[in-house]
Amino acid sequence: MSITVLIADDQAMVRQGFGALLAAQTDISVVGDAADGQAAVTEAKRLRPDVVLMDVRMPKMNGLDATRAILAAGFDPPVRVLMLTTFDIDDYVYEALSLGASGFLLKDAPAEELVRAVRVVADGQALLAPTVTRRLIADVTRRRGASRAKPTPALDALTPREREVLELIAKGMSNTEIAESLFVAEQTVKTHVSKVFAKLNLRDRAQAVVLAYESGLVVPG
Repeated sequence: MSITVLIADDQAMVRQGFGALLAAQTDISVVGDAADGQAAVTEAKRLRPDVVLMDVRMPKMNGLDATRAILAAGFDPPVRVLMLTTFDIDDYVYEALSLGASGFLLKDAPAEELVRAVRVVADGQALLAPTVTRRLIADVTRRRGASRAKPTPALDALTPREREVLELIAKGMSNTEIAESLFVAEQTVKTHVSKVFAKLNLRDRAQAVVLAYESGLVVPG
């Protein structure tokens, strides 16, 4: 089965360019597009795509509000949102992840990175591995200041190993990298990750990163 994608961007050239690139992949189908946030929400509800490529700046309703509306609908299976951003709007990144977006991608990213991002997000993972992603998260949280860390009593429910796994997730490590770091089997890491998500009521790795930074468990830099 192919991955279905909805592209939401107010620039026709972006929609057409991304659409042509993704449609050329044998495992991806572009099922629709939207030129503003309201249309993105309407089309997402109608088409139920696997992934929505969501621009941050759009008329009528911005990408953040559209993302909030789509995720609040509670689709099953879930609709994943991949935010499209540029360097001049870094401040939106943290809020997008807080809302439950599965990650974000720079608009000028290479074609192969866009294709990979769609596949990663469709698979239920968060797009947190690229160096630029870690840097942007760190920049935004550093500006918020460590003094604003929110106490998170739920962290007390984690075992020492689960807290360690959460820290490594927040640093952008994959399950394979965590397994190598802790000298355990990858399946063991997957079990720990599942328990962390269940205990903290997290949807995915993106939310895990946000919580780790907000609680002060991980300090940027």
